[in-house]
Amino acid sequence: MTAALTVTNMSKSFAGPRVLDSVSLSLEPGEIRALVGENGSGKSTLIKILAGFHLPDEGSAEVEGEPLLLGRGEASEALGLRFVHQDLGLVNNLDAVDNIALGVGYPSFRGRIRWRQERKRTRAALRDLGYEFDVRRPAGSLAMSERTALAVARALAPRQNTAKVLILDEPTANLPAAEAERLFQLARRVADSGMAVMFVSHHFDEVFGLAHSVTVLRDGKHVITRPVAGLNEDQLIELVIGRQLEQVTHDAKAAERRDVVLQVSGLGCDVLNNVDMVVHAGEIIGIAGITGSGRDEVATALFGGIDRAGEVTINGAAVPKLRPDRAMAMGMGLVPAERHANAAFMTSTLRENITVVGTSLHWRNGILSKGRERSDVAVWLERLDVRPRNSEFTMSDLSGGNQQKVVLARWLRMGPKVLVLNEPTQGVDVGAKSDIHKLIDEAAADGTAVLVISTDHEELVRLCHRVLVLRRGKIADEISGGRMDHDLITAATIGRDRSDAA
Repeated sequence: MTAALTVTNMSKSFAGPRVLDSVSLSLEPGEIRALVGENGSGKSTLIKILAGFHLPDEGSAEVEGEPLLLGRGEASEALGLRFVHQDLGLVNNLDAVDNIALGVGYPSFRGRIRWRQERKRTRAALRDLGYEFDVRRPAGSLAMSERTALAVARALAPRQNTAKVLILDEPTANLPAAEAERLFQLARRVADSGMAVMFVSHHFDEVFGLAHSVTVLRDGKHVITRPVAGLNEDQLIELVIGRQLEQVTHDAKAAERRDVVLQVSGLGCDVLNNVDMVVHAGEIIGIAGITGSGRDEVATALFGGIDRAGEVTINGAAVPKLRPDRAMAMGMGLVPAERHANAAFMTSTLRENITVVGTSLHWRNGILSKGRERSDVAVWLERLDVRPRNSEFTMSDLSGGNQQKVVLARWLRMGPKVLVLNEPTQGVDVGAKSDIHKLIDEAAADGTAVLVISTDHEELVRLCHRVLVLRRGKIADEISGGRMDHDLITAATIGRDRSDAA
């Protein structure tokens, strides 16, 4: 049987070190292959080469025996490669019909687009994925799960050339577990039809639950390709990071109550309703809740990104609403969930991304000392193990996990009084996740009041002294001490308030 996709000795460098080093692999028709590795291991670079975005230094690829002309996106499309990239690639001000047409074009009758038929076709494509929403809404107004479904629908939309390989780059990074399972069902149906599927994931439960085989990359090199059967999670972790992962346990009862730093009273917005919370110096508080519970709105309401009711104080001083500049000046830092849209300056350097907050630290007599600035940044790149460790690299050249580390470094260097982290390890590999958790621990140990908003309930158990559970915009439960268990947190997020049961 001819392989659906063959990659041979693929290599790529960016201004120095090789990020992909003689990687070879092949996928069979109907196979589901997981591609795993730490951030910076070369996964996204390989996918971007196959998509025609990057031209490799050397190497070749074939699709069902046909040579792939590298560096040409239309060549990948013509041979049957279909992609759902990590950033989805949607145009936010266009609706679902237009976004799908970006991939396949508009069928026309006598030069005219039949909009009613196009909307019907788009609804059917989304319904096949288990989604129904108004296809005339701009993509930017859709929930993250709906946007992911739209990107998948575009990739699978019928066109002149038959799809042979579907490549998913962290497709579940922004999806709740139930909606991720819908995507997995789709991937299984695609594979059953004979198409090969390759997906990138940092969630090993997804690897074991979905993939037939797994390819591990480390430092740009191919480590192993093997069946998932007979492999356990500890073995896969060792293959990915090249060592045993240090096991860290967090004693949820050990938090020492110190002075109150962050106090929130009657916090409200379109979704949140009269939320109160207190976070002490050195305390890590978690926020959990299903999509629509108000979980996602907490961070932006506190920081000033959306209008809010209620009062927010830092060390007793009121933080004005809709004033992120004042929130920052008073000692609040925010790492948002949607990094590309709300945090990262993709065309700027790592140095500029890190020092965009607190530029005054390196100004003397009206002159910016780039030498001091670079030295400052170098310390943080080293401390957070950002790869490559070059302050003048462009942000867009880094993997998603390394971009997240840069955004985190931006705030940690300021020694914040309050650090608000929304999905701090989303799309981050297991080794980097452990590193980021340690940095959060260190910030708390230094007296920072930390708020962690996460859909990863095991992460909340690992990090937090208490977890506040939101349901329908209100705090429905507080979990701490002996109740600190990820299954209990999950149960609390989908449980019923006493008022619901009445």
